[in-house]
Amino acid sequence: MSLQIFNTETRQKELFTPIHANKVGIYVCGVTVYDLCHIGHARVMVVFDTVVRHLRALGYEVTYVRNITDIDDKIIKRALENGESIQSLTTRMIAEMHADENAMNVLRPDMEPKATEHMDEIRHMIQALIEKGFAYPASNGDVYFKVNAFENYGRLSGKQLEDLEAGARVDVNSVKQDPMDFVLWKASKADEPAWQSSWGEGRPGWHIECSAMSTKCLGNHFDIHGGGMDLTFPHHENEIAQSECATGEHYVNTWMHCGFVRIDDEKMSKSLNNFFTIREVLKVYHPEVVRYFLLASHYRSPVNYSEENLDIAKASVARLYSALQEVTISSAAQDTQFETDFIAVMNDDFNTPKAMAVLFELAKEVNKTKDSSLAGLLIKLANQIGLLEQPVESFFKLQPSTSDLDDTQIDALIEERKLARMNKDFARSDEIRDQLKEQGVELLDSAQGTTWRRL
Repeated sequence: MSLQIFNTETRQKELFTPIHANKVGIYVCGVTVYDLCHIGHARVMVVFDTVVRHLRALGYEVTYVRNITDIDDKIIKRALENGESIQSLTTRMIAEMHADENAMNVLRPDMEPKATEHMDEIRHMIQALIEKGFAYPASNGDVYFKVNAFENYGRLSGKQLEDLEAGARVDVNSVKQDPMDFVLWKASKADEPAWQSSWGEGRPGWHIECSAMSTKCLGNHFDIHGGGMDLTFPHHENEIAQSECATGEHYVNTWMHCGFVRIDDEKMSKSLNNFFTIREVLKVYHPEVVRYFLLASHYRSPVNYSEENLDIAKASVARLYSALQEVTISSAAQDTQFETDFIAVMNDDFNTPKAMAVLFELAKEVNKTKDSSLAGLLIKLANQIGLLEQPVESFFKLQPSTSDLDDTQIDALIEERKLARMNKDFARSDEIRDQLKEQGVELLDSAQGTTWRRL
């Protein structure tokens, strides 16, 4: 089965055909770096990391671009609150973002452009829009895009311009020619960072940054553009309008948007103050458990954040790892129905829940047969969605735990239990097992000896 992707713009699954044979250009809207990343950011990171992994597994040469917004009202505000420079804040937050990505086994994009490093491209695109009659400098020093000049405005989100205009009139900005027009360049205020332009000192609007960076990195017309569902309108709608007006070319072939992470039926966001940072969640759950949780629902569906769902994910990942215990692992089995089924469901719009179902069927077969090549295949397929990347023993021992016992103390108690059993002191042996279990440590006895894992 060939790869099919749901295109937000056409509202249907489409056969994926890259612009250039065997090559894929993909751009994903990244993080505004003013604070630690939350679990909603993690979903976008993990989803598109999985998309890129699958594209590469299919043999495509992928250029994956994910931008960094490093100049923005929130960044300016936070730097002032912290009493630090904008560059100091953004450099620190980018490092923290990379640390979170590494922990979540998210592969680094091929290109990670920053807005502040692409001012020439941004100014050039704005100038092209002005010269072509799609944008205008306003009396206050801002530059605005003429929404009415782009006849296909609303084609991505399905919103009607007349309805949008009716709503926009409530908040009329007198310097705009039309209430729907959006800012491309903001005139600088006192004590704000600013760059020179032919329209005066200022900085870019958010939307123009992505148009300039994506076309710089991938060309005027590229294959896939992705992001969170909340970016469909106005951000991605505005990207289409300004990009196609500036270049005269079709901007993107396939638009992909992933669903929200929700808490109590509300979208997780910093503005609602109902978010959990990746850092906080990883104190309680292993990174692969969190990754599994984020992929257990189809990427276009919302995910409900709860301890119950994370505990289910934890048990599920443990089942996969448990299938690899006491099995010698060899090169992956070839030409199996398991691999055929896995590729087929991933080719159906990256259906990770069904892909996981294939992994569990394969794990069941490994448990039954102890076949080393099937165990190798289980690892190979799971790796393609970023799972089973750890040695089995490491996964169980590195589970976050509230236990007061470290590895050395656990090993010492196991040794004491071994001596107690040799001396037929079974009461003490059972007492040690119960003590460890209360501390979240399970003992596994076998003919080869006793091993342990954190629950």
